[in-house]
Amino acid sequence: MAKPKEIEKKWYLIDASGQALGRLSTRVASILRGKHKAIYTPHLDTGDFVVVINASKVRLTGNKLEDKIKYRHTGYPGGLKAESYENIMAEKPEVAILDAVKGMLPRTRLGRAQLKKLKVYAAEEHPHDPQKPEKLEL
Repeated sequence: MAKPKEIEKKWYLIDASGQALGRLSTRVASILRGKHKAIYTPHLDTGDFVVVINASKVRLTGNKLEDKIKYRHTGYPGGLKAESYENIMAEKPEVAILDAVKGMLPRTRLGRAQLKKLKVYAAEEHPHDPQKPEKLEL
């Protein structure tokens, strides 16, 4: 088992242009959890930081762009809100990747901490150059 002091965090840069949303999200979730490392320990945060660029160019297969709908509830009676992925991809494509990855992480404090290590940007520019992220091909 890994000890918290032994864990080294790296930064990875992933270009999402042309990638299928689900396949991209599973790979990102695996890196965030640390499953790609030999020292993976389920109850510790052994994962790395991930920067995803070009989120606006991610692909949704089939008819998901028109048919898939994201629901949320405000907590008030009649407060069910629905938004199609066509609108989400046009206005804020980062949310599509964040939601897909969030659904693949554990629903615990550890999962919330791992999600904070994900940085998603719609365009090519990102402010994480000082961290020297390593480009990762999927």
